Amino acid sequence: MSEAMIIADNIKRGFPSGGGTFWALGGLSLTVPRSKLTILRGRSGSGKTTLMNILGALDQPTEGSVILDGMKITDMSETERDRIRRTKIGFVFQSVALVSMMTAYENVEFALRIANYPAELRKKRAEECLRLVGLSSRMKHMPQELSGGEQQRVAIARAIAHSPSVIFADEPTAELDTTTGLQVVKIFRDLVESEKATIVMTTHDVGLMDVADAVYELEDGVLVNV
Repeated sequence: MSEAMIIADNIKRGFPSGGGTFWALGGLSLTVPRSKLTILRGRSGSGKTTLMNILGALDQPTEGSVILDGMKITDMSETERDRIRRTKIGFVFQSVALVSMMTAYENVEFALRIANYPAELRKKRAEECLRLVGLSSRMKHMPQELSGGEQQRVAIARAIAHSPSVIFADEPTAELDTTTGLQVVKIFRDLVESEKATIVMTTHDVGLMDVADAVYELEDGVLVNV
């Protein structure tokens, strides 16, 4: 098995702008190691979210290629990429995006349904994932009954539930206070150790760099300090 989970080669992403093209990514290459925590660091507008969306099959590059877990996702059809997103990838967003009418448990179990996880194993797996993020006693609570940090932990449990090849977390601590943010990152660190998870996280918080196994810094759509 390759030590690289993701190999991105010469990634460029352009958007139409004023009759020309704005290049959000200017041609960058990187490797995301398997079973490690990788951070994409940069100020707002640096291109880190655009890059993460391409690595996570949410967007296509204008040029370049991405190989994820041995699969060249940039050559796939949208139907194939949708299947990869549902079965091989987990997402944690800054806005949390929990279903407000579902309990913490139901949010996680619903994600397993979408991923076609075996029905007879869903209850055990949902409870296990909520235990992994320290929410065994809160799984029957609705999102509005949980703190911001607890909601983000439910989102993490949902993302890892179907045992994806890689988890992408876009600014998962941006809406949290420093203490709670560090707790969330510790959960990521623990998941790397206990579940052998591969996690790619974007952040502009320099205080989180020490917990990463690999850090890529972006500025104006290119990698710096590499």
